[in-house]
Amino acid sequence: MIDEALNELQKAVRNYDNESGTYWAKKTIEEGIDPVKSLEVLTRTIREIGDGYSRGDYFLPDLIGGAEVVKSAMPFILEEFKRRGQKRKGKGIIVTGTVFGDIHSIGISMVSALAQADGFEVFDLGVNVKAEQFIHEIKKHNADILAMSALLTTTAPELKKVISNLQKEKLGKTVKVAVGGGAVTEDFAKTIGADGYAPTAPLGVNLFNKFIGK
Repeated sequence: MIDEALNELQKAVRNYDNESGTYWAKKTIEEGIDPVKSLEVLTRTIREIGDGYSRGDYFLPDLIGGAEVVKSAMPFILEEFKRRGQKRKGKGIIVTGTVFGDIHSIGISMVSALAQADGFEVFDLGVNVKAEQFIHEIKKHNADILAMSALLTTTAPELKKVISNLQKEKLGKTVKVAVGGGAVTEDFAKTIGADGYAPTAPLGVNLFNKFIGK
């Protein structure tokens, strides 16, 4: 039954079947499966999809769907870690969000799900996030990385505002900033003082790992 539950969990991510993913995540817990094994399945599968997307073997709906399944299944797995008193070895803490004035959620949601599956502790603030809220959450969680998205040219300047606030709060040297989204280019990222730019969610996770030397 252990192999069946893990195989079905993997299949749910590949088929972006949210309902099935949640069911089998709960089933692994009922069957007493080590949450480390369940987490490894989620991580390995979404990483394969992400790498395949970067190569052109998968399409955006595959990546979005798979990330949504991981996002839905992950809380049950992480809760089982807590229940057992086990600690998941984390890579670092990331605060994510789409900047103020922008309500596009798909990109940052994918980045958050992939980063969490990859071993980061992620606090996703969602959309329409003000600069002051980013700063507050970074301090609250002692974050290592800030990842922001801007999909509109009218909201892209908000990225610079947040980075300026980081510098004013003397956090610029301790927190790495990654930016992305349809309104952002690598050149723009450099001009506003970001530490890195990623055009896709999988490349964003690669960037996070680069920040921490992995």
